[in-house]
Amino acid sequence: MEPPEPSDERPQHYFTARPRVPSRPEEHRFLYRGEMLVIETDRGLFASHGLDPGTALLIESLEGATAARVLDLGCGWGAIGLAAARSMPQAHVVLTDVNQRAVRLSRRNLERNGIRNAEVRLGSLFEPVTDESFDLILSHPPFHAGRATVLALLEGAPGHLTPAGHLRIVGKGSQGIRFYQTWLQEHWGPGVQVLARGGGYRVIDAAPPARNRQR
Repeated sequence: MEPPEPSDERPQHYFTARPRVPSRPEEHRFLYRGEMLVIETDRGLFASHGLDPGTALLIESLEGATAARVLDLGCGWGAIGLAAARSMPQAHVVLTDVNQRAVRLSRRNLERNGIRNAEVRLGSLFEPVTDESFDLILSHPPFHAGRATVLALLEGAPGHLTPAGHLRIVGKGSQGIRFYQTWLQEHWGPGVQVLARGGGYRVIDAAPPARNRQR
């Protein structure tokens, strides 16, 4: 039996192993590609009250995407990974999160929606996928965890991309997405583009120089 979760109500960002805020699950439904998905959210996770606009914009950008292996980095309750698994049924999707509550919830959401081509792993950033590479890494980064954490994500991504792989992130101006776009352009070169904009958010797709990718 797992020890009871902490019940401290003080503010805490969601990039943490064990949320202090008490669990209070909520059930939501949303239509995706003609199918009604039933998902559960909870406090102590990002977008605890349902699908947020930035994540929705990133999910929309998956239209037409193809990949054999996909990573949803910092999956929360699993929205991006679930959508990727549904839109690319030929792919194997790995969802990761440092937040134990998020991992449990993502597993339940995959199971209750009949997703068979995805799995969820616990760990910080790329720790759960050591020595693995992906065709597409997707993330709504944990901006509130601080710039160092987001930069660690960007710096670590090339080592986990296949030769033709891409990183795709979403964020808004108040979260510093323009700073991270500029950082990617300066460090990765010309393979950086804005795929979508809306509601102050932008989806950045980036391909690093070949020499920095996973061999």
